[in-house]
Amino acid sequence: MGPNIEEFKGRIKQAVGALTGDRKMRAAGKADEASGRAKHVVQDAADAAKSTIDKAKDKLTGG
Repeated sequence: MGPNIEEFKGRIKQAVGALTGDRKMRAAGKADEASGRAKHVVQDAADAAKSTIDKAKDKLTGG
């Protein structure tokens, strides 16, 4: 499941938990949302690393 979907799922769970007074549902929603955010951070770091590697390859190969 992608980060955006996981964050959205978390927000929905939090809203349902708030409406029903279900603390466990709200907590699960917060966890899902945090997990989605963490996945964004990891993906951004991976993208930055790939970009840096690609630039280094280009310099080495003259491309």
